[in-house]
Amino acid sequence: MKNRDRKKKLVGPWRNIHGAVWLIGLAILAWRDWWWPGILVLIAASGIVEALIMQFAPNSFEEENEAPSSPPSPLSPPPAPVKASPPVVEHRPELLPSNCQKCGAPIRGHEVKWTGTQSADCPYCGANLPMEKS
Repeated sequence: MKNRDRKKKLVGPWRNIHGAVWLIGLAILAWRDWWWPGILVLIAASGIVEALIMQFAPNSFEEENEAPSSPPSPLSPPPAPVKASPPVVEHRPELLPSNCQKCGAPIRGHEVKWTGTQSADCPYCGANLPMEKS
């Protein structure tokens, strides 16, 4: 099967909207007892909703895998996408001053707001803390 021939499926909340169209449509068909041409109208409405979603939210589709390992449970949430882990940022708390120069508050490495690998702000007044030379 070529890449362009692969089926794309809805993901996230867009899948729920598509499912809601079908559930509401079937409920109306059962309520009005209008099964025979009604199912064709429902199929057309479903296609129109899917085309509108594709036009206004192009990222709402993902390519379907060729062979799923196991069928997903309807009650379990979809698996989270695998993201590359960010590089480890090494903070250097030993370079922090013992007290803030602006407000005089004691500085602890786990309380400051780190703004870079060797840059931090005071947790009390927000002043940028000068790092000591290593």
